[in-house]
Amino acid sequence: MQSDVGESGPSRGIYVTEDVRSYVLQRKRDFRVSTSCSGPILLPTSVKPPKTTDLQVPVGDYTVYISKYQARYIESIHRGMIPIFYEDF
Repeated sequence: MQSDVGESGPSRGIYVTEDVRSYVLQRKRDFRVSTSCSGPILLPTSVKPPKTTDLQVPVGDYTVYISKYQARYIESIHRGMIPIFYEDF
């Protein structure tokens, strides 16, 4: 999946890897990529709610929101962004 970054930089896509796509679809919920002290992190929106300034990337019937601060630096949303305590593949 790709989405336009828009205001935060030149127009480009952000790719969602297949393992993250499966992760989102299995959990049947929206997620958000936000900033943590160790870099971008993918959390359920029940833990980290989306902001109106977030970029939205559709994944099936769900949405991955991306912080405008992270959107300018990432090219893909990948498994390494899933916190180990949420990872139960």
